[in-house]
Parts: sequence; C-alpha cells; structure tokens
Amino acid sequence: MENFTFKNETRIIFGKGTEHCAGDEIKKITDRVLIHYGKSSIKESGLYERVIHSLTQAGVTFMELGGVEPNPRLDLVQKGIKLCRENKIKFILGIGGGSVIDSAKAIAVGVPYSGDVWDFYCGKAVPVESLGVGTILTIPAAGSESSPSSVITNMDGQLKRGLTNDLLHPVFSILNPELTYTLPAWQTACGAADIMAHIMERYFTNTYSVELTDRLCEATMKTVIENVPRCLSTPDDYNSRAEIMWAGTVAHNDLLGTGRNGDWASHQIEHEISGIYDVAHGAGLAVVFPAWMKYVYKSNIPRFVQFASRVWNVEIDFQNQERTAYEGILRLESFFSSIGLPIRLAGMSIGDDRIGEMADKATGNGKWTAGNFVKLSRDDIAAILRSAV
Repeated sequence: MENFTFKNETRIIFGKGTEHCAGDEIKKITDRVLIHYGKSSIKESGLYERVIHSLTQAGVTFMELGGVEPNPRLDLVQKGIKLCRENKIKFILGIGGGSVIDSAKAIAVGVPYSGDVWDFYCGKAVPVESLGVGTILTIPAAGSESSPSSVITNMDGQLKRGLTNDLLHPVFSILNPELTYTLPAWQTACGAADIMAHIMERYFTNTYSVELTDRLCEATMKTVIENVPRCLSTPDDYNSRAEIMWAGTVAHNDLLGTGRNGDWASHQIEHEISGIYDVAHGAGLAVVFPAWMKYVYKSNIPRFVQFASRVWNVEIDFQNQERTAYEGILRLESFFSSIGLPIRLAGMSIGDDRIGEMADKATGNGKWTAGNFVKLSRDDIAAILRSAV
C-alpha cells in the first residue's frame, strides 16, 4: 500500500425531501447565490420551484444561469464568471448532474482569477482561490458532487480537459434519490457506466497489498451491477435509486483510491471521443473500457482474474487463468450491452477517420503517455480505438 492523505470536506445531505434545506444551508454561508442548471428538466419536475421556495424562506436572494449542456462548454463558464463578478456573487448552487456541477466549479475558480479560466484546464496555471459551491444532484454518474474534479469542453479545438484541485470540493451536496425517478433509461445506463469506470480506474492498479480497497471497489461495482437493472425496470424504486446514487458518490470521492495508484487511461481516451463527437461520457466509457482491458490484461493476469472471479462470479480455471481473465472482460461488455449501452464506436455512429487525431490529442502528439497500469503510447491508443470500431 502506498502512503496517502485522505480528506473530503463535502458535507453530504442524503435522503427524501432534502432539497428543501438548500436555503438554510446557503444562508449559513451567504445571502446571495447564483443558481446554475441545465435546461428545462428541473422546472418541469417541480424541483426548481421547491428550491426557489427554500431560498426565499431562508432570505437568500439569487440570480440564475441555465443552459448547461452535456460535456459542459467553456463559453457558458466564461459567461457565468462575468455574471458573478458584475453582481458580487460569492456562492454557486449547481442543480443537475455532473455537467452542471463541473461547470459550477469552473465558474467558482474562474471568478477570483485574473486570467482565462481555461489556463487551469490546460495546465498553464493552478487555482489558489475559489468561490463556494453547493450542489443538488439529479443524475448519479460523474461523482462531481463530492470530488475535487471538473471537466470542461473548449469547442475551439474540440478539447475536453479536466482539473483536479482540493478547492473544487463542494461545501455541501444534497442527494435525494427521488429526484432520479424521471431519468430516461439512457441517462441511468450512462450514469452506471460512468460510476463503474470511476471504480475500475482505481481498481486496475499495480500496487500490491490493497485488500481493503480492493474489497470496497468490488462491493461498489457489484452494487451497481445488481441495482441498475432494477432502476431500469422500476424507475421509482427508491431503495435501488438510493444504492446507485450513493455508489456514484463513493466511486469518485477518492476513498476507493486510497493507498493505490489508479490508471485513468480510459478516461483520457474517452475525453477525446466526447470532445470531438459530443457523445455521452458514460456511453463512450462503455466502449473504451472493455477495449482497453483486452489490450492490457496480459500485463497483469492475476488482477483480471480477481476482477472476473470476485465481481462477475467467474469460476477460476487454474489451468488457463488467461481464459478466466478474458471472460470477466466479456461479462463487463455483456452488462453494458444489457442495459442499452454501445460497446463499439459504430454504436455511436463513429468511424475510424479521426482515430489518429484522438490518439495525438491524448498524448500531446506523442510527447507523453496515458495511464499507469500500462503506459500507453500514441500508437497504443490508436490500436485500442481501432479495436473498438
């Protein structure tokens, strides 16, 4: 096990009706807030009205900025920064899924910075100050509600880039599983793939003696595998929705990565796919992760055998452990397919004409490698993408 420091200051407020306490939570910090959200869904569901009532009752005034899209855009972040500066807003409430929360975080670190907020996402600068952020989660997937990360897309160059910094931990996050009842099946499935990917990025490690976090990862994956079909068949099953919502938070609050080195190549590769084609992140991960596994599994067969046995209940063939390892990959693929996700790029209407471009972007035109489990070159990434067509 590696040395580690674990700290997560986000206060989780979990359960039925918890969105009603948003006003009181913000009032502890400020009496003026920017509400940040996506399109019309929070108004159609009545969530917007409940939140506004909560703010009003608590004596919190607000401005709002809607319009966040999946793969949130830099231009809206810049608009939010300008709005906060002009109106002296010091706190942002993101109401939505990971895209909204990531956008809220980007605005928060951009307001006190004198340069372009994109500097943080392309590695030219490191944030030293941020506004406070609170969240009301509506889509379990990205884990941004308690993570120190944010991912933003710059349409100038079709670049999707991430920022990780402790300043990005939300102050509080409200998690009411009831808010996920009306999610389309597609979003539920994409969210499940995103959650699984966050766990697998940590699970596939070359660090030894990490039995506790191995077991925590395996339990969280099995919880997702068992409960997603229930959510799809019975959308208002509170208990299943609650399991998925909490799994999504635990998957990306850094607990499962303590004492171990994660990989993250699959995320790096997928960011180039969704940066260019604007596909759902979870759908892209459902394609990339099995393709990555098939490319690297022989480098550490025992870890893939453990994954197959403990997560997918594959009986270990001690005479041919490679076959056991590969069967675990096939079962992951089958699971993604069974919940309606693509497992090939063609399933997202993506061909092979821009594979070279994606491999170049993922490695800085060959200047660096991707991943830690196996360090992938530009040619390795191109091969993985070609195998996924």
